[in-house]
Amino acid sequence: MASSAKIVFVCLHGAAKSVLAVALFRQEAARARVPVEAIARGIEPDPEVSAAAAHGLLAEGLDVREDLPRALTPEDLAGASRVIAFGCDVSGTVPPGIPVEQWADVPAVSDGYDRARAAVVSHFPDLLEACRRS
Repeated sequence: MASSAKIVFVCLHGAAKSVLAVALFRQEAARARVPVEAIARGIEPDPEVSAAAAHGLLAEGLDVREDLPRALTPEDLAGASRVIAFGCDVSGTVPPGIPVEQWADVPAVSDGYDRARAAVVSHFPDLLEACRRS
């Protein structure tokens, strides 16, 4: 059995972009039969998932309304295959040897769910390929 890649998605508040990415990436990885563990974290977590992300995902059948944003910890990074950051600085946090990608082209979910979704999923083919290799 293939081992599972662990992807840590990190945005500033852990409430929108990372949540959107995790929900959609888990779904896409399952479709592609690529075993992954994906988690969403924030540098300065908000108290709840953003309404824009929650409503957009719910319309796609993905319910994150009960999820709570969580701060990025060293335990989250243990065994990580890759960290995806949405324009936030994780340079002092991620241990050497764990690749970090910046997806700074993703607009705010609050500025338009569809645009943010399209930007996130445009990165999935390369990320899925990286997961297949890990």
